[in-house]
Parts: sequence; C-alpha cells; structure tokens
Amino acid sequence: MSTQAPEPPKGRLRQLVQAYRVTKKADRTIGLRLLAWFLVVGGAVGTVGWFVLHPAIGISTGFLAGLLAVIIVFGRRAERAAYAQVEGQVGAAAGALKMLKRGWALQPAVGFNKSQDVVHRVVGPPGIVLVGEGNPGRLRSLLAVERKKHARIAGNVTVTEIVVGDGEGQVRLPRLVRHVQKLPKSLPPGQMTALLQKLKALDTMRPAAPLPKGPVPTSTRGSRKMMQGR
Repeated sequence: MSTQAPEPPKGRLRQLVQAYRVTKKADRTIGLRLLAWFLVVGGAVGTVGWFVLHPAIGISTGFLAGLLAVIIVFGRRAERAAYAQVEGQVGAAAGALKMLKRGWALQPAVGFNKSQDVVHRVVGPPGIVLVGEGNPGRLRSLLAVERKKHARIAGNVTVTEIVVGDGEGQVRLPRLVRHVQKLPKSLPPGQMTALLQKLKALDTMRPAAPLPKGPVPTSTRGSRKMMQGR
C-alpha cells in the first residue's frame, strides 16, 4: 500500500489560472479582449441603469453585466484553445466525448489498427454512434467492420458513423459533442441498459487498445466546470 498522501483537489482559482495560460498560448490578446468586453458591456448596461433607474443600481448592474460577459467570452475561448491544443492527436475525440452528460455511455477504442486509426463508441438517445479518428480512407473499412459487428447485436437500434476531421462530410473536434447531442433520438431510455449488456459481451472479446489518455478532459472540462461554478 502506498503511503504517499493524495494530492489535494485543484481549486477553482487554480483551474482558472490553468485555463488562462492555455488560452494565452493560443490567443495572445485574450487579456485585452476580456477587458474590452467588460468595459463595453458593463459600460452600456451601467449607463442605462444610471439614468433609467438609479446611479447605485447602474454601477452594480454594469459591473455584473461586464463580469458575465467576461465569463462567457473567456469560457468559449478557453474551450476553443484546449481543443486546438490536442486536435489531431490520437485519443482526442475520446477525450472530447467524455464531456457528454448523464444518459450517455462511452467506450473508447472499440476498433483500431496498427496505423493508430481508432473508432470510439457512444451509446445514448440516438442509439449507437461510432466515432472514427485518423486517416479517412482507412477509417472507411474500419468503421464498416465495426458497424457490422454492432448491427448484429443492436437489432433495430440505429447505428450512426462519424469521422472526426476538417474534410467534407467530417465533423471538427470542437463541434463533435454538440453534433452527437443533436442526432435524432431513436433509443428509448428503458432499452439502453439491455443494449449495454449486449455490447459488454462484445467488448470482452476485443484486445486492449493502446490508447493514451488525451488531455482534453482535463483542460476543456476543467475550464467549463469552472465557468459553470462547479
């Protein structure tokens, strides 16, 4: 048994500093942008409140409005910077898919090859979603194999294929989670447990995939939690 004391959980301030550093690397002007948003939004709302309601109310509402604008803008830019940092790396799509909330089940690397092309699986309201990352040409055959395997078990459940990338018909990494969430619903919640049990049996016959842990869940997820006050 290890006697090393566990590291204390990172506080919100540390998450904020980390997210700002990551964003600063991708956007050198982030500080000036945030200041501009604070002054413009806060000044506009504060001016209206000053003349329409009361000077004290104008100052307080202006400050809060400017702060809210900074939080929203920084949250979006921090998320964009985190994705840009890992886009194209093996496992980045799996890291992004971990941001899906309850009601979704992710199984990374259900299919892979020696060239490090990988297929991940997500089960949720749209049914089974197979997400491939790597070379689009090689992914076609890899996705086709996985689709046949899952279709035999899934029955009437919809199986959707997605390729992550910048090409035509592909989905960019920063838009992956929203794209999956917007897929048409086809799987009733009551059938999800039974489907997962069938897929679990399929997964036991697979070899372990040499998939590294991507940094997306740490940077992007942490900054998003901080922005939401969690």
